[in-house]
Amino acid sequence: MNYPIDIAVKPEVTPFFDPTTNTISYVVKDPFSSSCAVIDSVMDIDYAAGRISYKSADRIIAYIRRKGLRVDWIIETHAHADHLSAAPYIQQQLGGKLGIGEHIVIVQGTFGKIFNEGTEFKRDGSQFDRLFKDGDTYSIGNITAFVMHTPGHTPACTTHVVGDAAFTGDTLFMPDGGTARADFPGGDARTLYRSVRQLLETLPPETRLFLCHDYGPNGREIRWETTVREERMHNIHVRDGVSEDTFVQMREARDKTLSMPRLIVPSLQVNTRAGHLPEPDESGKTFLKVPVNAL
Repeated sequence: MNYPIDIAVKPEVTPFFDPTTNTISYVVKDPFSSSCAVIDSVMDIDYAAGRISYKSADRIIAYIRRKGLRVDWIIETHAHADHLSAAPYIQQQLGGKLGIGEHIVIVQGTFGKIFNEGTEFKRDGSQFDRLFKDGDTYSIGNITAFVMHTPGHTPACTTHVVGDAAFTGDTLFMPDGGTARADFPGGDARTLYRSVRQLLETLPPETRLFLCHDYGPNGREIRWETTVREERMHNIHVRDGVSEDTFVQMREARDKTLSMPRLIVPSLQVNTRAGHLPEPDESGKTFLKVPVNAL
């Protein structure tokens, strides 16, 4: 696949860190117009109380309004298992089209069964405005962005490249954080390794990489930006010289020690619906299910 890389274009990237889920959302602005995209937004949940709120999303909305920006796209790099998406809320407030990778249909099928969803839960991706294929392009104002399918963490993971900036979702962490887990249903460590290597060997070394999560290993301050060059030189899991078999052995052993993300149950029920809550029952109340011994 020949991707339309244009390293000379440098979009303006503004991060928004959510300390509750260690998620970084982004507003990506075309430097030549007022157009922007929002990537990996967060909807707040008090899980114990079952209360939804939008403080994190409201910060993004306030910023966009203050800057006089127009939202062209609201992008999900994948169906997140550790936070809930605020995409519909932002779309209602500011407009824009909602996009995700085409393999979301696989994730919908898998978790539709786990959560015993009825036929009213569509598993065709129709909750989103666009399903991206590998190599697809779209416009943020005057910038052409393109999509790389980078599965492994989930089947539907994508990296979105906008000029000299690439938004990798959970595929990569900072060099001292390594990579994301690959043991969720549909995940695969070998596939993840190949996706990361494709990313690092396709994009120019100076490409800025913006990551969806950071946990501040060894107590360092939170960071979210690195480069292809830095990842190739220093990533503790997939730097140059680490073989596929070595990575797979490490990743699978490490994943066996990890507990499920705290918000995986509500996140996947919401995020496979493009950020919408399940439909209310006949009494008008909305419920999230907890599958027993299914994850």
